Amino acid sequence: MRPPRLTLAATLCLLAVAAPACGPAATETPAKTPCPACPPAAPPVASAAPVDRPATVDEARAFFTKVDGDLRKLWASRETMGFVNLTYITEDTERLAAQMEEAAMEYLGRAIKDARRFDGLELPPDLARMRHLLRLAGTVPAPDDAKARGELAQILSQMQGIYGKGKYCPPRLKGKCQDLGELSKILKTSRKYDELTEAWVGWHAISPPIRDKFSRYVELGNQGAKEIGFKDLGELWRSGYDMPAQAFEADLERLWQQVKPLYDDLHCYTRGKLQKQYGKDKVHDKAPIPAQLLGNRWAQEWMDIYPLVEPYPGQASLDIERSLAKQKYDEIKLVKLGERFFTSLGMDPLPKTFWERSMFKKPRDREVVCHASAWDVTYSDDLRIKMCIKIDEEDLITIHHELGHNYYFHAYNKLPILFQQGANDGFHEGIGDTLALSVTPRYLADQKLLDKVPDNPKAETNHLLRMALDKVAFLPFGLLIDKWRWDVMSGTTPKEKYNEAWWALRKRYQGVDAPVARTEADFDPGAKYHIPGNTPYIRYFLARIYQFQFHKALCAAAGHKGPLHTCSIYGNKAAGERLQAMLALGASKPWPEAMRAITGGDQADAGPLLEYFAPLSTWLKEQNKGQACGW
Repeated sequence: MRPPRLTLAATLCLLAVAAPACGPAATETPAKTPCPACPPAAPPVASAAPVDRPATVDEARAFFTKVDGDLRKLWASRETMGFVNLTYITEDTERLAAQMEEAAMEYLGRAIKDARRFDGLELPPDLARMRHLLRLAGTVPAPDDAKARGELAQILSQMQGIYGKGKYCPPRLKGKCQDLGELSKILKTSRKYDELTEAWVGWHAISPPIRDKFSRYVELGNQGAKEIGFKDLGELWRSGYDMPAQAFEADLERLWQQVKPLYDDLHCYTRGKLQKQYGKDKVHDKAPIPAQLLGNRWAQEWMDIYPLVEPYPGQASLDIERSLAKQKYDEIKLVKLGERFFTSLGMDPLPKTFWERSMFKKPRDREVVCHASAWDVTYSDDLRIKMCIKIDEEDLITIHHELGHNYYFHAYNKLPILFQQGANDGFHEGIGDTLALSVTPRYLADQKLLDKVPDNPKAETNHLLRMALDKVAFLPFGLLIDKWRWDVMSGTTPKEKYNEAWWALRKRYQGVDAPVARTEADFDPGAKYHIPGNTPYIRYFLARIYQFQFHKALCAAAGHKGPLHTCSIYGNKAAGERLQAMLALGASKPWPEAMRAITGGDQADAGPLLEYFAPLSTWLKEQNKGQACGW
């Protein structure tokens, strides 16, 4: 039963007892009026140094020590309220989450400006790193103006709320609505062209109300970014990779060109199979693939259409869902399976509080954001995941991914708070997926989720194609989302061309098109969680590259012999030690040093990914002979 509104508000405010402030809602005029039951106002940032003389290293150390303590309190309060909001969506929790976000943004903005006092001062490496990371600490920096700051915080909360509550109510169902989970199931399992089209259009109908809020968010975020020395919000995001923003974009293009030929071959093969299923009048030669046919609500990964594109039907089925059901797997048992992989490497079990505080299944009595995420709510080993778990292979893999975040949190939770993040955000996203690469047919058989290990070339091709429908199919999607946002943030793409630019990029990079005509009355980017959720996305592209580099290095540490795609490090303590050494660094060193700690090299390289899929690449080229590839 949902608590009464005032009781809920008071309770949630009390949850944030560590918070320096619960700021006002954006619509309230007195900028410093606290919400009921909230702690006192945010602490002032420590004075960097008297302005009439140069700053000293001792003053810098004192400054960052205080910032560390203040941010621990602020960010713990923000994360606590954020977790409550996403697992209990109401107007009250949205407002309180906005207030926590506003308090954190206001403090961070002041701290960044005060830290300029130390610009030009030669600092020890740890303090120089903190100064650098402080400037980049906010995904969206707050404007100086209190009213604008409050508005930004409120918009961030509202966009997530709109997405989380999104439903499609088709007239034919006479008042019955379908949420993202139900629509996703249709897109995953249906083979009816019109039904797939309706589900796709239905989900994308939830996002037009986000459009104006997103546009205003960009304006306010750009304002905040300019106030701390960046041209726009996109430049700030691209500056978090220990290289100039322009050099980072060039490096992304280098990586894309490495993997593009493999993607093009996969696209050609998949389109040919879909033509056989739906006909060339629906899936045309030399044309993008209609987005609703690829098994996923955003056409970002294609694993769910594997039955339509399976190379050798009947050759060693890798469908484990029947085994999961037979062995009575529930949400907890599935997460325990993921935990067991990490502990087999010599890592600690998850804390008792993880099992008490996580959300594993969708509640029946309230609105939540089901999108999977991992948390250390207090930056002190308060580990959790938030998921609406399905008992299937997709979520088995997702659990490994989310627990990868949790074990990264655990490894660095004693570091200063500015170092409590991945070497870069691609590292964080890549760790869990690295472990998931070890979920091989041999591993699944050992866990009694497969009857036997397939050991013939046809079964190997089947396995590699399933993997490619996930790992390779995702690559252009992972690249284009932030390319779209960076152009929006820079003004290259104006508001009146949001959707046009979105589909231009999807056609150019992905070879995917909308199933029906789209206009600027639509806002299709907003139907992807990370757009309203203010989550940079290029990390996922990088993670798809890094994970194969990590995997190859860990397999070498484990003494693996044979093709890379057959390696599982499950149970290997030497591989676990190599992984742990990198995780424990957090962001205390530039990412090339963290890369060196695990791989021995200091560059991103798609070579290991291409090595992993080399047998499939040869097979695809053979299958595509005579096909009209490209679009």
